[in-house]
Amino acid sequence: MDTLIARSPAEFADKQAINARIGQEVTELDLHRRAVRVRDMDGGTEAWEGFDALMLATGATPRRPELPGTEAAGVFGVQTLGDGLAVRAFLDHHAPRRAVVVGAGYIGLELAEALCGWGVHVTLVDSGPAPMHTLDPDMGGMLTDAMGSFGMTLRLGETVTGFDTASGHVTGVVTDQASVPAEMVILGLGVRPNTRLAQAAGVPLGPSGAIAVDQRMRTSIEGVWAGGDCAEKFHRVSRHGVAIALGTHANKEGRTAGINIAGGYATFPGVVGTAVTKVCDIEIGRTGLGEHEARAAGYQPLTVAVDSTTRAGYYPGAKPIRTKIIAEQGSGRLLGAQIVGEEGAAKRIDVLAMALWHQASVDDVMTTDLSYAPPFSPLWDPVLIAARKAWQHVEADRLGADVAGGRGDREPVGSDPVGQAHREGEGVAGAGVQHVAEVDSARGLR
Repeated sequence: MDTLIARSPAEFADKQAINARIGQEVTELDLHRRAVRVRDMDGGTEAWEGFDALMLATGATPRRPELPGTEAAGVFGVQTLGDGLAVRAFLDHHAPRRAVVVGAGYIGLELAEALCGWGVHVTLVDSGPAPMHTLDPDMGGMLTDAMGSFGMTLRLGETVTGFDTASGHVTGVVTDQASVPAEMVILGLGVRPNTRLAQAAGVPLGPSGAIAVDQRMRTSIEGVWAGGDCAEKFHRVSRHGVAIALGTHANKEGRTAGINIAGGYATFPGVVGTAVTKVCDIEIGRTGLGEHEARAAGYQPLTVAVDSTTRAGYYPGAKPIRTKIIAEQGSGRLLGAQIVGEEGAAKRIDVLAMALWHQASVDDVMTTDLSYAPPFSPLWDPVLIAARKAWQHVEADRLGADVAGGRGDREPVGSDPVGQAHREGEGVAGAGVQHVAEVDSARGLR
């Protein structure tokens, strides 16, 4: 367990002169007295602690449905290291044969894979049409196939209505379509900002339900700051306040707040929601807005999805990769991107995240000077091919062309910037979305 702890209280004290008091729970904020009530979780004693500046970093709370049987033994929510140790102890002592994971988000999918590794038969239940809600449904096919081949049973489009129990222990999960036997249940239903203390003390929340802060991480209460999963972030593409629980954001926000509290000056300019994960053999990356999110933000999106390989097609170890780009109709501005593939796929999303951060167009991305060598990429990287196909759609839309009517294999204006090396295998698979089988030929090699 010690290897999972980044810093101990002793290290905080020795290296940074920080008094990190664990096992202490703040139960109340008194902003008029400038003090917090602290309860010792071992001894149960309480005392008030004064402050000059208060940093709220209360994180997020796992969503736990109010359904019959939720509190039964064998039902776990997983957020903290202690939660993970409780799951491990249950596996060691009870050796469950069947487990149900409720929810197909990051935590649910990663735990489903881990349980399979323990020899447990896993059934994953989710109300959505595909796993991983942060992906558009058309990007989930490769992931669904990989999970099935890994031995998981997927029950998608089903809503959990309760839990079967016997003698206080869970025995199954009840959905709107069936009852699924289980000796163990993992709840992976996501999290919500933990704002209980802040709200009770009168600290204003934003539209997302997280604590409202400015770019310096200040709340509207003098001397009170907030950061991490409990704090609202400004989304640089949608231009709205959002609650996104990612450690990358939390770390940067904590640094920003610390500099400002100590008398310096720093700002946190917002997020684009970039994230990666790995499930089974599939890597997943996403940034910006999905199709539905783009429409909800007031954009008219055009989308393309391109199938290619992570390396030159002739090079050993080339793996499949699908890259999706969401662009604004008319301007061609990049709005979001998603990548699903095997080894070498996910971190390509960072190229698109940087482009998104700087409000680049798909034309800008298409002409970006990216590196190439056969062990790492085809001559035209999947990111560039996807950007080119998005550019085609933007240009065709500007000219009033019907891309779905058969013009998707022609450049609307100018010459083909990629050349004939990728003409083979191109095809349109529905209006607004193009699936391109990227084929290397001798003409396209270095």
